[in-house]
Amino acid sequence: MELRDRTAIVTGAGGGLGRCHALLLASLGARVVVNDMDGDSATRVANEINANGGEAIAFAASVTDEARIGEMVEHTMATWGRVDILVNNAGILRDKSFAKMDLADFRLVVDVHLMGAAICTKAVWEIMRQQGYGRIVMTTSSSGLYGNFGQANYGAAKMALVGLMQTLALEGEKYNIRVNCLAPTAATQMTDGLLAPDALAKLAPDLVSPGLLALVGETAPTRAIMCAGAGHFACANVTLTTGVQIGSAEDAPARVVAQWDQIRDRQGEIVPGYGFAQAERELAGAGEEPSALFSKA
Repeated sequence: MELRDRTAIVTGAGGGLGRCHALLLASLGARVVVNDMDGDSATRVANEINANGGEAIAFAASVTDEARIGEMVEHTMATWGRVDILVNNAGILRDKSFAKMDLADFRLVVDVHLMGAAICTKAVWEIMRQQGYGRIVMTTSSSGLYGNFGQANYGAAKMALVGLMQTLALEGEKYNIRVNCLAPTAATQMTDGLLAPDALAKLAPDLVSPGLLALVGETAPTRAIMCAGAGHFACANVTLTTGVQIGSAEDAPARVVAQWDQIRDRQGEIVPGYGFAQAERELAGAGEEPSALFSKA
């Protein structure tokens, strides 16, 4: 019962991957708020947890409804007095090639995935800061990390969540708030018609959820991107190559082209600890100290 006395909120938990997340967290001792737009689905999952000896409450709300999400967090605090874990799982698909995609569908997908996660995270952020403890999971995707045909809107939103995770992990570090990403591959309602029949059983969503404990437990990392599916777990990283110092001579554009293979050579690449690491390396290449990044004014 590694998560005993912890309180978790899981969004989009009325079915599929979110339900599996909620069931797993409850089995590990967490008290779980089951959020879903469909109140009946959320209630069914909460009842399932309670029937199995866990503690859960259901709360119907769209993650894009800032006021309603605020009410959900207030209700959680009134019921259990803490919010320790937030799993931002809710999402939708509106797949089409970019040429055929309506911008309204682009905005909708970004709104649900990115803004929904931001709204839910903002609602618990100060609570976690004050209690000196928090574990937040953003649900990213291989579509964002590597691209998928027909998913420009979804991929853009999912990669944006990686950027949100990177910054919040830095800002939350001194408050013991650890923020990570989960990139799942699972057969759910969202993937109907996308996966071959033979893959469906092997990509059951409950084969992803075991990765959650590593991301939300006491010893969780921060700024990790876990890729999970079919019981297989791996980590993705956003890296930076060593690169080449070209300078500003007139032939600089041609030299960048000529040395492209060396510029992109992955030998010796690093995972920067923060965004300014890029600028620090660039200044060092130009003969400046990293302190030159910051104004003396």
